[in-house]
Amino acid sequence: MPTNEATQTAQGVVNQWQQIWDTIVKFFTDNIWNIVKFFSILIIGFIVIWIIMVIVKRVFRNHQVDPMATRFIAGVIRFALWLLLILFLLAFMGVEITGFATTVSAALLAVGVALRDNLANLANGLILVSSKKYHTGDYILVGSVEGSIEEINFLFTCLKTVDGKQVLMPNSTMVNSQVTNFGAYPKRRVNFTVSVAYESDVELVKKVVVAAIKSNGKVYLDPEPFCRLKTMNASSLDFFAWGWCDKEDYWDVYYDCTETIFNELKRHDIKVPFQQVEVRERTDTPPVFVVGDKLEERVEKKRVKTKKKLTLEDLEDEEGMREYRRQLAESAEEKKAKIEDKMKHESKSKAKK
Repeated sequence: MPTNEATQTAQGVVNQWQQIWDTIVKFFTDNIWNIVKFFSILIIGFIVIWIIMVIVKRVFRNHQVDPMATRFIAGVIRFALWLLLILFLLAFMGVEITGFATTVSAALLAVGVALRDNLANLANGLILVSSKKYHTGDYILVGSVEGSIEEINFLFTCLKTVDGKQVLMPNSTMVNSQVTNFGAYPKRRVNFTVSVAYESDVELVKKVVVAAIKSNGKVYLDPEPFCRLKTMNASSLDFFAWGWCDKEDYWDVYYDCTETIFNELKRHDIKVPFQQVEVRERTDTPPVFVVGDKLEERVEKKRVKTKKKLTLEDLEDEEGMREYRRQLAESAEEKKAKIEDKMKHESKSKAKK
């Protein structure tokens, strides 16, 4: 009896799966042309969206629109086009768009309440892009975070710090906080503080510092570099000096002029003050611990060059297509090199035999 019950149960399961399979086959058989039309519309819609995005990016590029604004606006247009395509496909399948739109609106309302902060970031991102106050590469300071703007997307502003870190700043913070944009203007002023001893000649110090700043070819002579005595500290006279340069040369001018000023102070025998400390002579000889007999030789790290994973969005612009063709050429060269190595190995094996 148990064997007969197991057999009947297995037969019932087989019949159920057979009915499901027959239903699926009947559905595809009866709606084969509708399915073909559905995928045809999907493929044509995808091609049309791709062509539209290529045209939009080229128009922005020809009108010299900022790349950051181009990426943001292109993302909004792409999202709207895909939404229209999905609605069209639903209408083709017989779904009532009016009822669907009502359902989607209610769902969006509920999602909007739950994600009100993200929606605020989205709205503030539109404000940042439309105001055109910031551009790609601008060096900004927001609170205690500073770095160069890489991108403004739907929710975040991406900053790259000077030490190679990536900071994602919410767009709401960018709009509602005080932002210092160091790259807003083509010129920047480089400030210096020079401390010398009290017995130094003030006029000589000013002359030497101004001459050192002027010697740098990246510094503008109009407005002329400036230097004046600023503070009389307890152990030093502090001079304030500055010079103007292009914003991209700021750090080069700062470090180069600092070294030049220090060298010129020594050349003119202008003393730099030191704090007084108590010094005691040591009579014993401290032990010196050294590891190894000599400096170890440098061992170069083996770095594997990773290929950029291209997406469909990358193929919409010229740079992405160039990267795609470059990767194809590299793949062909690698295959050719492998074939040549294999042929050399085979020829050596035959020669040995």
